[in-house]
Amino acid sequence: MKRLFVLFFLLITAGSFSQTKKIKVLSSEYSEADEKKYPGATILIGNVKIAHEGATLDCKQALLYKKENIFKALGEVVIEQGDSIIQYSDFAVYNGNTKRATSWGNVEVNDKEMKMSTDTLYFDRKEQVLYYQSGGTITDKKNTLKSRKGTYYLEEKKFSAKSRVTVVNPEHFLESNHLDYYTNSSLAYLYGPSTITNLKDSTKIYSERGFYDTNTEISYFVKRAKLFLKDRTVEGDSLYYDKRRGFASATNRIKVIDTIQNMVTKGNYAELYEEKDSLFIIKKAVAISVHDKDSMYVHGDKILVTGKSEERIVRIFNDVKIFKSNLQGKCDSIHTSQITGLTRMFRNPVLWSGKSQITGDSIQLLSDKETNKLDSLFVLQNAFMIEKDSLAIDDYNQIKGRNIYGKFEGNDLRTMLVKGNAESLYYSRDEETKKLETITKEIASDIEFTLENNEITQTKYFKKSEGKTFPPSEFPEDQKKFRGFIWRGKEQPLTMEDIFISDKDKSKVKLKDKKPILDKPKKEVLKAKRQFSKELEKKEKEKVYKFKKE
Repeated sequence: MKRLFVLFFLLITAGSFSQTKKIKVLSSEYSEADEKKYPGATILIGNVKIAHEGATLDCKQALLYKKENIFKALGEVVIEQGDSIIQYSDFAVYNGNTKRATSWGNVEVNDKEMKMSTDTLYFDRKEQVLYYQSGGTITDKKNTLKSRKGTYYLEEKKFSAKSRVTVVNPEHFLESNHLDYYTNSSLAYLYGPSTITNLKDSTKIYSERGFYDTNTEISYFVKRAKLFLKDRTVEGDSLYYDKRRGFASATNRIKVIDTIQNMVTKGNYAELYEEKDSLFIIKKAVAISVHDKDSMYVHGDKILVTGKSEERIVRIFNDVKIFKSNLQGKCDSIHTSQITGLTRMFRNPVLWSGKSQITGDSIQLLSDKETNKLDSLFVLQNAFMIEKDSLAIDDYNQIKGRNIYGKFEGNDLRTMLVKGNAESLYYSRDEETKKLETITKEIASDIEFTLENNEITQTKYFKKSEGKTFPPSEFPEDQKKFRGFIWRGKEQPLTMEDIFISDKDKSKVKLKDKKPILDKPKKEVLKAKRQFSKELEKKEKEKVYKFKKE
């Protein structure tokens, strides 16, 4: 039984070897043998042509090793495989058993889609793969690609390039250390640190994984994506960019840096239109501006930035909160003009500065356009300032008037002028014992206050009409709070993280009702995502082909 198995194995093995087709000589002007110089070889000279399994090879001179089924060609070597490719070189070695060819010396390959040139090229006919390892160039109707290492898959029309890769056309310059490029569609899939530079306006994109259509100039990136525009830088976990439309959208951990106005905008979904100079951000959106080495954070449900670099208008909508180390605030919406430096707070606005709470029908902040520092404060109509007494639960220093005008120095509030129907209520304590000594109520046309470290240190009255100082026991209980008094201390954001805590009760709102209109990305974004995801899945499943040197 064992002898029969061995005999069967030998027959199968012999049959498989016998199926290997031998290299066939179609023509040559002269042939000879020189066993001393070329043992086992047939020397072919002049118009040499051989054929092997659908491919032909032409050259000036050659050595044919019939036993090994190896052909060595010299001079004007041409390899043709049907109508798929034609290859030129100075030298070539072809192994009929492995169906592999090595060509060197001015190598050039042409097919219907591209032209490849390199110094040394390896061709695996079984896998239908061409590759080089010492530098090469591929040129198609759109782009010129160069790399140190490259592999071209004939059936897929895909070129996989590694190490010092560049793709150049009249409009763009792409650099990468690993990309797949399809010569029939001019699509590029990036798998390593890559930069795309627009040669017309110097716009740049950086990413470490993504997709780029060199025809439509549409790109989609999913790892460390950055878009460098003229006066903005956009970062995000994923980034879609349509250069021709001037449209970009980003998702998750977004950062938009305004390089002119020194402002940063963050969120988890953003849309940007270059021609309209507009930026829209939602999902934990926050605008950050630097004021004399101190940052101001403004959060809202939506942030809209429009206008050119020095004429920007910033609008922040719904449930707006502000945090700065020495100034906090809250309102429904904010409008900031970088032309005038004026920020306006709308609908039930409130500011906190140190221990003071400031409210009014409208609150406005004016910044110096040159230094970007806070300059002035305007509290218009029903202006109210409250300071909670730190030693008594229900005692509050109060200032009330028609309008309040404040002045900042070094970003700290230093002077305040209460203009029109001014009233003040002040609790005075002993500096050492902190015991409450008097309560003073004043009414005047105008009152001016000087502050240090956000606390009132000096008071000045204009056109004083009446006022009275009471011992604490004699002060009327019903006059402890001015009309319109509302203490909103629980709403104050005490840390930067507090601005993201919403006051709205969302427990009754279903998830399906909370999706904003712009939560659904554009159709073209979804298309690019699907296209790139499909390619990534294919890349993971693709068999890694290990080439062996001849």
